[in-house]
Amino acid sequence: MTPDRPTSNQPVVRMDDLYPWRPSERTDALGHFPARDKVMPLAEAIRQYVTPGARISLGTCLEQMIPFAATHEIIRQGAQGRDGIGDLDLVGPVSDICFDQLIGAGLARRVTAAWVGNVMMGSAYSFRRAAERGEPRPIEIIEFSNFTLALALHAAAIGAPFVPTRSALGSGIVERNPYLEVIENPLGGGPVLAVKPLVLDVAIIHAQRADTHGNAVMWGSLGITPDAARAARAVIVTAEEIVTPEQLRRDPNRVVIPGLLVAAVCEARWGAHPSPAQGYYRRDHEAYASYHQATKSAEGYAAWKNEWVDGVSDLAAYVVKLGNERVHALIPTEHRFAEPVDYGY
Repeated sequence: MTPDRPTSNQPVVRMDDLYPWRPSERTDALGHFPARDKVMPLAEAIRQYVTPGARISLGTCLEQMIPFAATHEIIRQGAQGRDGIGDLDLVGPVSDICFDQLIGAGLARRVTAAWVGNVMMGSAYSFRRAAERGEPRPIEIIEFSNFTLALALHAAAIGAPFVPTRSALGSGIVERNPYLEVIENPLGGGPVLAVKPLVLDVAIIHAQRADTHGNAVMWGSLGITPDAARAARAVIVTAEEIVTPEQLRRDPNRVVIPGLLVAAVCEARWGAHPSPAQGYYRRDHEAYASYHQATKSAEGYAAWKNEWVDGVSDLAAYVVKLGNERVHALIPTEHRFAEPVDYGY
């Protein structure tokens, strides 16, 4: 018998509109966000999804597209006295000064990372003050290597109880990291390191382009971003530009973050500054150097924060403060476009 076809009065149900079935014992299953318009102001996204004590990832592209606009909004809301915005667990491979800024604001209780510092200059002074002297508050440090952190997020992304590796065997970080455990290889061949899953509450990701449903297009260095997005209960995407879903469907293979993982999409032109966004702007070395110089003391950090975070109302005001001349100097003058592709049959 031929099944009944939907009439004009019956809704058309698409696969990406369906919530996946979950058994009752899987209450910890990661989030799923059906296709809909998810565009909202960045401040609202931070209010909704960065909850008290949240474990958040930032800077998963390594040195490019670090979500500084989102970082500054978190600090701004903390300064405004929002209840519970702090006690964050910051996760990332190479956070650059992004983590340092949150630590200096007293909003971090733990750092789960491979490295924290100022890539161009060396030390991250707020991190050092917190780690060495407990100022402005003590922080716990869970140390990974870059590779084992990537494996921990990959284990969470695929729902595995652990991912085995021989990397880091014999190193000191195994003894200090609760996510790393030496086990006997069940297939024989001696010990291996079991890297346990590191599930995130929120992954904050900056992309070059996203559609209104949250599908994000990225190019250049991606680092561990694909796994971080899949290891998170919710993803906030900040993007240089927001386009229609139809535009992204014309080049679907460039979508790195599928929209069903994304809870919120926020337009954030220059939202990764001072880190680079390939094809949009270069790294602002001057900003990194001046931050390094200013934050050698707690008072210097407070003055920097007052000028560049608390003293500007939002990202638009931040860009205005940068000034046209500085912004213009960071825009690429040499363009390298990708070869066109043909999706036709």
